[in-house]
Amino acid sequence: MNSADNVLRIIEQLKKQGGDLSAAIWETALACEGWPYVFGAEGEECTPERRKRRARSDHPTIVTKCQALNNGAGCDGCKWLPGGERVLMYDCQGFTEWCLGQFGINIKAAGATSQWNNKKFWRAQGTIDSVPDDILVCLFQADGNKKCHTGFGYRGETLECQVGVQHFKTRNKKWTHWAIPVGLDGDIPDYRPTLRKGAKGEYVKQLQEQLMSLGYELPKFGADGDYGAETIAAVKAFQTDNGLAADGICGPKTWNALKAPEPPKPVKLYTATIPNLTEEEVAALKTIYPAAAVTEST
Repeated sequence: MNSADNVLRIIEQLKKQGGDLSAAIWETALACEGWPYVFGAEGEECTPERRKRRARSDHPTIVTKCQALNNGAGCDGCKWLPGGERVLMYDCQGFTEWCLGQFGINIKAAGATSQWNNKKFWRAQGTIDSVPDDILVCLFQADGNKKCHTGFGYRGETLECQVGVQHFKTRNKKWTHWAIPVGLDGDIPDYRPTLRKGAKGEYVKQLQEQLMSLGYELPKFGADGDYGAETIAAVKAFQTDNGLAADGICGPKTWNALKAPEPPKPVKLYTATIPNLTEEEVAALKTIYPAAAVTEST
């Protein structure tokens, strides 16, 4: 079983590689296989304290499946502590939301029914008899007018978080509907890591060069690839000028603002008067500027 840190490293590598977005999200979800189900969880670390806060009488396994809460044995030896590192926990809706969110796709809602009903989330929806297999879909299980469960489908296989994250080679007949999220088409968007104080390397240098090209000077060190105090100050200035939280951290919103085209500069308009032109010169001028006003000199 992968730890959370290992899955995050896998995601970062997938983003760097680029390629098909459906395949990358599927591989991300597959890397989470075996992680625990906790009702209401949306991708937080699995710890006894967090499980206790999520405890509900109608979901007793939140406590009974945790050896630390169930018998006081602590976390040592727990299957959800692989190599001494934590995993994340989800419910079914939290699982799909988290995996898609790692690639900038938002389907955040209170539950599976709310996800399905929000038409802004989906570029296509349908019943299971028409499910496409060549693109990742969110699968839904209907119970009357509600959607009681959700997961992923891709090339005939499924991933879901019901008693933990499970992978099935064939699609179960329980699935009744499918939906393709908005933004899930084509390849992985250009990768840009979140940069903060202490970061070094080529991405920092790219950031510094973009800042300087926009007039945010780095007079002491320039584009040296080192995210220090001078770069932080320039990032904060850029964020302030562009209506962003001025925290000095270059995350997705700051990267997107840096890449956005500059608004067109206002064009100044003038009225020109040319005295003492001949009739021929006026005629030539009118062919270029038909709206030009002409008055005869006295």
